[in-house]
Amino acid sequence: MTLSLEMNLWFSNPAAREWQCPEPAQEVSIFHQSLPNYEYTPLIELPTIANELGVGRVFIKDESGRLNLSAFKILGASWAVAQALTGGTNPKSIDDVKAALEKENLPTLVAATDGNHGRAVAHMAKRLGLDCAIVIPNGVSDQAIDNIAKEGAEVTILDDDYDEAVELAKEITSTLDNAIHVQDMSWPGYEEIPNWIIEGYTTLCVETDAQLEALGLPPADLVAVPVGVGSFLHSVLAHYRSKPHHPVVLSVEAVGAACVLKSLQNGVLTSVETLPTIMAGMNCGTPSSDSWPFHQAGVDAAVALTDDQTRIDLKKLQALGVDAGPCGAATLAGVREALNSQSRRQELGITKDSIIVLFSTEGSAANPLT
Repeated sequence: MTLSLEMNLWFSNPAAREWQCPEPAQEVSIFHQSLPNYEYTPLIELPTIANELGVGRVFIKDESGRLNLSAFKILGASWAVAQALTGGTNPKSIDDVKAALEKENLPTLVAATDGNHGRAVAHMAKRLGLDCAIVIPNGVSDQAIDNIAKEGAEVTILDDDYDEAVELAKEITSTLDNAIHVQDMSWPGYEEIPNWIIEGYTTLCVETDAQLEALGLPPADLVAVPVGVGSFLHSVLAHYRSKPHHPVVLSVEAVGAACVLKSLQNGVLTSVETLPTIMAGMNCGTPSSDSWPFHQAGVDAAVALTDDQTRIDLKKLQALGVDAGPCGAATLAGVREALNSQSRRQELGITKDSIIVLFSTEGSAANPLT
């Protein structure tokens, strides 16, 4: 492994593309197709951005309309809730989940969130007729909080960071007679539900591959992933490192919450003290413990961005008609940073013909700037 550091905000591991892992569960996308309003989210080509970056083609996977919730998180939350309520039986539809509920002892769904995950869990609770309790740390926009409350959840706003919100969600779960903690990060002894969430996210990658194929194109040469605790990053790695073609996987974080970058640099799972950022969905201080081995083995490169860097590309995407929130725009800013020198391009194997996919995981309505 080689380690490259510039101002402590860059990491690369050229050996990562040689790592392989088992293929994720294939039943996930079948279940998602049963959800009301399910359809592929757009894969939008950005030729002007490709020209700016000096690559062949650039696409952005636009999650702003995902199941009318403005973010991709419902893919993970819905599958995890479905699996938890059916005892991990890989249900093929939401009707199978409803049929498995014991009406006399309905559980409460509990989660901590910095925005989109909590709304997704609350949405599943409402759709299944369940109670829901959501804990929100500081730094989350009023609109994001309101979105969660409108799903019918009981909201607790904590004057502390994300890690402390997770701790409070654990306490709430333990005090209720029948509750399920649906958290999108793992810790020792809590791995099953986070891994179902990770499986759920793979639908996004399955769609992306199918959309590129429909255009007569090969799989992407580089995919850029916005990162909080790293569960979605784990999902992307699980998908692409189990395929014959291994693209560069770029991890993108906020400077004030770069826990995965710091862990990669240190070679061990590392927590960081977080700072406020417009990239609220990425404002997490501790990587998911079950995802960390995938990060360490499979991430090709990692960058961390300032809010100013993200704002520039947020405005650029919006000018191009792409409904991206800060976490979505971060992937473009991250690619721009990753390709800012010829040596980095050579290390990542990116050429003038390369295909790049940006995962824009939220729209502007999910977590608007304040």
